Amino acid sequence: MFEKRYLVLEDGSYYVGFKLGSDQLTKGEIVFTTGMTGYQETISDPSFTGQIITFTYPLIGNYGINRDDFESLVPTLNGVVVKEACQFPSNFRAEISFDDVLKEYDIPGISGVDTRSITKKIRQHGVLKAAFVDNASDIESTIETLKHTTFPRTEVPTVSTKTPYVSTGFDLKVVLVDFGKKQNIVRELNARGCEVTVVPYDTSAADILKRNPDGVMLSNGPGDPDDVQVAVEMIKGILGKVPFFGICLGHQLFALSQGAKSFKMKFGHRGANHPVKDLATGKIALTSQNHGYAIDATSVESTDLEITHIALNDGTVEGLKHKYLPAFSVQYHPEACPGPTDSNYLFDQFIEMMNENKQKERVTHA
Repeated sequence: MFEKRYLVLEDGSYYVGFKLGSDQLTKGEIVFTTGMTGYQETISDPSFTGQIITFTYPLIGNYGINRDDFESLVPTLNGVVVKEACQFPSNFRAEISFDDVLKEYDIPGISGVDTRSITKKIRQHGVLKAAFVDNASDIESTIETLKHTTFPRTEVPTVSTKTPYVSTGFDLKVVLVDFGKKQNIVRELNARGCEVTVVPYDTSAADILKRNPDGVMLSNGPGDPDDVQVAVEMIKGILGKVPFFGICLGHQLFALSQGAKSFKMKFGHRGANHPVKDLATGKIALTSQNHGYAIDATSVESTDLEITHIALNDGTVEGLKHKYLPAFSVQYHPEACPGPTDSNYLFDQFIEMMNENKQKERVTHA
């Protein structure tokens, strides 16, 4: 028999459903994601650290969970909300169920609730604080607690690697600064022959340059870019010395380093079907996204940056490049797996940029 569980929101509303995952009860910022597949990659994406994810797709867990498709070693989200959780997955790669993996990593969840109602509420009011409770008698006190709850702003230090490590390659040397990276970034670079050295979020520019990289990449990650000022200073120290590519949080930090400003979005972009326009070519790509902050377009005007991509749904900034230096960034995820592969070419663009820079250095030293 399914046990009851309640999802409580700070606006005083609550939803009655069934217990899913861990008995550990948590609270966090509740968000929604619109991806129709990829629930395993979603729950293991460090960009969701501390958040409760509402899946808009109604059936989650139908193809199970396997050990190969995680984007991080340990999921760091605070909970999941689904309409229906499949108890008996059917897929030749499935090893455990969705419910079992939540229990394994102490992640609570709730099923059997109206996820469409929750999504509409978030779209109308913006992201909300939420919590799980297992006893109806705790609902009122939990609502009051949520109203006065402030969540930690230490997401990046929590998920970043503590020590550098190398993923081997045979050609170009890339330093990947880890703010909460997805493993597929490393896979995409390795597939293109790059040796990838992953370093902690607070690594200095001097320490990065000592490694003599052919390029530096900034990963995705959770939270507010203004909370990672140490990285802003690092970026200032490497720009112009080696080619640079930033993704998601890395994109936002790149913008901040050049004087642009960020802002918190009403409910963010999370899903695998966001249309983005390349302003240079006019082409439109469907992209995978996961971010709650964006760069203020007007603040870019007084910088040495140029807007290269925009979101068609709301006009927000989706890509930047430096006007004079070999550096660019995108707000979305070109490494997304599963998800559209429209933007994989950006890794090739980064490779080309590094090769061109190496050629210039050979000519200079000849």
